[in-house]
Amino acid sequence: MTSLPGLLGAIDPTSDRAVFRQIADQLRESIDRGRFKEGEKLPSEAELVEHYGVSRMTVRNSFSVLQGEGLVHAEHGKGVFVRPRPPVRRLASDRFARRHRDQGKSAFIVEADAAGSHPQVDSLEVKEEKATQDIATRLGSVRRVLARRRRYLLDGRPVEFATSYLPLDIARGTQISEPNPGPGGIYARLEELGHHLDHFEEEIRARMPAPSEVKTLRLASGVPVIHLIRTAYDTAGRAVEVCDTVMAADAYVLSYQLPAT
Repeated sequence: MTSLPGLLGAIDPTSDRAVFRQIADQLRESIDRGRFKEGEKLPSEAELVEHYGVSRMTVRNSFSVLQGEGLVHAEHGKGVFVRPRPPVRRLASDRFARRHRDQGKSAFIVEADAAGSHPQVDSLEVKEEKATQDIATRLGSVRRVLARRRRYLLDGRPVEFATSYLPLDIARGTQISEPNPGPGGIYARLEELGHHLDHFEEEIRARMPAPSEVKTLRLASGVPVIHLIRTAYDTAGRAVEVCDTVMAADAYVLSYQLPAT
């Protein structure tokens, strides 16, 4: 590692900005410029205390700022490390292309392959249940649904948790109600049942995670989630599935292509 004077500047005693924020600013800039690379350990508390001439608490407050921004994570007894950038790019214009289903691949497998990662699915639960008011409205006033809950992992790391809700008159007694719906996933099975997919509508928002989501996705402090609700429609205009997905925001880049006219 280059000496700290070559990587980091000095505190400006005339600035109105708090000292711990000035230190956080300099560390952030060094991360953005690639001076500290993904997975690399930042200077220790002792090194920063010596470099800046400040207290350990001031340095810890600086680290807390960067952790709250999701830029770094702390490993007990090891130090503070630069968090990896999002490894998966979700291409909205491509991820549900029929050619992937024809090849027996779900959207998650396609994205994992593109990222060079090993995909897994666990925590699988499939059951019939009463639809919530929101899901019932999205699916056209159905009362009961088949719910498929699963957690997705890349290289052993949980990255998203999703629940698909399908009308019982479509899904009951079909392979969709089995733990393994077969090649191409539930969308391939829907099309085999005559519900040829026409389009999808997605609602996306970013928020801080609930405690249960922190546990399920093993999120580090300060990492938000992307909450996405997708509705799939067949060519007859019927809503055939609603998928409620919560994703670790530091694991994905959402990529869209928009027409100019």
